[in-house]
Formats: sequence, C-alpha cells, structure tokens
Amino acid sequence: MNLFETIREMGHQQVVFCHDDAVGLKAIIAIHDTTLGPALGGVRFWPYASESEAFTDVLRLSRGMTYKAAISGLNLGGGKSVIIGDPLRMKSEALLRRFGQFVESLGGRYITAEDMGVSVRDMEYIRMETAYVTGLPEEMGGSGDPSPVTAYGVYLGMKAAWKKLTGTESLKNVKVLVQGLGKVGMALVELLHKEGAFIYATDLSAAQLEKAQAEFGIHPVSPDAWYTQPVDILAPCARGGILNADTIPHLQCAVIAGSANNQLADEKLDSYRLANRGILYAPDFLINAGGLINVYTELEGYSRSRALARTEYIYEATLRVLSAAEQRGITPHEAAMQLAEERIRSISTLRTRTSQPNLSLSIA
Repeated sequence: MNLFETIREMGHQQVVFCHDDAVGLKAIIAIHDTTLGPALGGVRFWPYASESEAFTDVLRLSRGMTYKAAISGLNLGGGKSVIIGDPLRMKSEALLRRFGQFVESLGGRYITAEDMGVSVRDMEYIRMETAYVTGLPEEMGGSGDPSPVTAYGVYLGMKAAWKKLTGTESLKNVKVLVQGLGKVGMALVELLHKEGAFIYATDLSAAQLEKAQAEFGIHPVSPDAWYTQPVDILAPCARGGILNADTIPHLQCAVIAGSANNQLADEKLDSYRLANRGILYAPDFLINAGGLINVYTELEGYSRSRALARTEYIYEATLRVLSAAEQRGITPHEAAMQLAEERIRSISTLRTRTSQPNLSLSIA
C-alpha cells in the first residue's frame, strides 16, 4: 500500500502515527476535513489483523465523520483515531493518558470521543492529558454513553426509509433483523419492541441473545444466517464491510437501516448492487449520526433534551436524501455524499468571501 497516495486520494488533511513502546501504544489519528469546524470522532481500540488494516479503517472512518457532520448540519469536521491492540489485555491508564498527550499536541484540530473498545471511564483518563475530549461521564458535565441517542437516530432513519418505501412510518408488525447486540443494537431493539415490531436478532454472544430474548422477546438467528433471513428491514449494528459481493446476492429484505459504520465493503459497487436488487439503503453515516450529535451538544454545555431534539432531524434528512437519490437517478449513498459535499463547498466559499477585505468607496 502506498500510504501517501492513499491519503491524497481520500482527501485527508493530516494523519498522525502515535507510538510509545514504554506503554505499548500504537495508534493512528486521521483528520479528514476541517472546513466546517474541528475534526471530531471517537477513538477505536481494536485488535486489528495488521497495521495496514488499521490504517485503512481509520481513513475510511474519519472520512465518514466528515460526511456525517456535514449531512447532519453540524459545524464539525471529520476525524477518527484507532489504537491497535486487544483492549482486554493491553488497555491501561498510562496508555490512554499517553494517547491523550498526542491528542493535545494537535491543539484542538482533533477532538476525541468514545468508540468500540473504549468506555466512558477511559475517556476520563484521556481527559487528564487533554481538554479535547467528549463523551465524558455525566457527573463531569459530559453526555455519558451516546448509545441510546445513536439508536434513536437509527430508529428514526429506519422509520423514514420505511415511509419512503411503503407510505407509512409505522413499524408495528414489521419484521426487523438487528445484526449485533452491542449497546446501540440492544437500545435499538428496545425501541422496536415498544413500537411492536417483529424482531429477529443475531450476535456472537449467546448471553446477549438470551438477554434480548428474555427482555424483548426477540427471535434468535444464527450469526452465520443473518443475511439469508427473510425480513422487511435489516439493521447492521456490528462491524463494517458486511454488505459485499458475497452477502448482497443472498439478502432477503426490502430496506437496510443500521448503526454500523462503513457497511458497504465497496461504497460504489455495493451501493449499486443493492439498488439493482431493489433494496432501499439508508446511508449509515446519515442515520447513525445521533452519537455525534450527542457529543457535539456536549461542546455547548450538555442537554439530553437538546441532543434528542437535534437527533430528530435525522428523520427529515433521510427523507431528503432518499428523494434526492430518486430525483438525481443515483444511489442513496451517492446522494448523501453529494449533499454533504455541497454543504462543505458552500461554507468553504462563504468563508473565502468573508475573509477578503471589504472595499468601500466614499465620494464627498
């Protein structure tokens, strides 16, 4: 892989490699675009198979954050970071605080937050070394766990997509399969249960499946059979890349709307594969923006009611993206990216104009 060519092709402004043998830290911070504001995105602690895989992941995730912020109307840029390693074995206060020092060195161009493998408690350690942290505990003035707000946004995006397809937003008796029962997936199941949806679910953890079955009456599906289960809506809520040339031909659903980032293994090819199969895709970076909206609200002085009110915009934005896709003759993924890019360009142009000196002529 040509690192610099890849960075150039994806349009990143800055990529920082963070290394400290003493604490076992190997991390990458990627800043994609700061036109709209500082780059905000969580830190993911994950046992990547290779450093190349981690590099690809952080570039895709950070670019996705740019589009997520732009399409959500937030004054934020896109960034993301990954720490390479097994969080169950390698995570320590020293490692997290050393990572915080690297974040601090960027002077506010990048603001970090919670992501996979990282807890609210971990953010406290990072906060000891830098002020550029969101997702802090509520007792510290933060927003706490963003998962419920993320799930709420996905739920609203799902309802909007279903309305676009069927003319009704009600999910009562609609068959939904939630793939992944982490914090967001479980919160989504609870919302669907309250509305009366018929819920299937799958997860690698038998304990999570048993919990969801006991609390919400879900119907378990084997982790190997999620993409062949006949349902109305598929909600990917685990890792990315699951919609690909191998799985898409076997899908038996009408709508895809989930929280996982980078669900399309190949953004262009797989979005067309879904369209050719007549499956309506609600872009992941559009409907999973609730978590970002939640921590963005934290920057102003957190209010859960204000965060939820802002998250409700996802419903309207999803309808707007799906209508734009139809009008422009493109896929929903392409439409969401185009609308996001149009906003970034318009604000960039605005700032360029306002930075020019104002000339006036006075004639006595």
